[in-house]
Amino acid sequence: MEKIKIAIVGIGNCASSLIQGIHYYDGKKPEEAIGLMHWDIGGYSPSDIEVVAAFDVDERKVGKTVDEAIFAKPNCTTVFQEDIPKYETEVKMGHVLDGVADHMSDYDDEYTFVVSDNDPVDIVKELKESGAEILVSYLPVGSERAARFYAQCALDAGIAYINCMPVFIVSDPVWSAKFKEKGIPIVGDDIKAQIGATITHRTLANLFKDRGVKLDRTYQINTGGNTDFLNMLNRDRLDSKKESKTEAVQAVVGERMDDRNIHIGPSDYVPWQDDNKLCFLRMEGRTFGDVPMNIELRLSVEDSPNSAGCVIDAIRCCKLGLERGIGGQLTSISSYTMKHPPVQFSDDEAYENVEKFIRGELER
Repeated sequence: MEKIKIAIVGIGNCASSLIQGIHYYDGKKPEEAIGLMHWDIGGYSPSDIEVVAAFDVDERKVGKTVDEAIFAKPNCTTVFQEDIPKYETEVKMGHVLDGVADHMSDYDDEYTFVVSDNDPVDIVKELKESGAEILVSYLPVGSERAARFYAQCALDAGIAYINCMPVFIVSDPVWSAKFKEKGIPIVGDDIKAQIGATITHRTLANLFKDRGVKLDRTYQINTGGNTDFLNMLNRDRLDSKKESKTEAVQAVVGERMDDRNIHIGPSDYVPWQDDNKLCFLRMEGRTFGDVPMNIELRLSVEDSPNSAGCVIDAIRCCKLGLERGIGGQLTSISSYTMKHPPVQFSDDEAYENVEKFIRGELER
């Protein structure tokens, strides 16, 4: 079986975890494959993915081969697969646009982006020449212009697009129509974790609803020490991120909560946490007899491997979409792996829809 050829924009922690995972699972048997939601999707295993093009703007990554760049600063995620084969694919200079927040320059180079002075390459030309079938976007939160630029590049190159960041491309009917017209599948927006803050919050909110408990107030506060959390210190870049995370929970609570009673979003940057993310979650409700109760939860996860477990399924489902000639939104895998998909389903429904899509029983 031929490899699924992907391009990646943003060779940060998330890309590092994904690429490590591709090689970590290579040669393993299904029963040995811990940490996967699916071993086989349409005949493709995790190691059937090949990175044929890569783009970044950091001088420590541009010009390096992919196997070198994924371990370059400011990346700080766990290294669970040190043995990465030598890549021929070189990281090319991308377009900065609004991808780097001004305040990032106030921090030590070890923790922030150091923008290369190389000229940006012709992205569409690189995508076409590489033979990439899918462009995976790992742009920083708040990169509104950059997200749309790279989505247009995917369109112009005639390849599929997976939007892992919280700018609304796939869930935007205008963008969706563009990809549908060209017969190109898209998956997005804003990647979930396998077991992260959003999926845990959704599960508990759904439990409250199913067990007849009135949810009155809730918050979800997150801290971390990677560039994502440093970037999000600029609150002006958080509108779409906060909306994405909040709507993911609002979608399952039943009766919509008043904005004052639900707070979900990043809280602070703690450098020593590196890629570890801490979630502090509180839910206040009323049970039988209008009697109050509450839940408090602390969740600690390594952020980037947690997201890679979803992306590795999104890529393979997107490949099935290409093989089946589907254009536009892939609603099943989007609702299963993304916080702000074009259609919100309960997590049980999303899981069933993905299984049906993989078997070819559901079109999207």
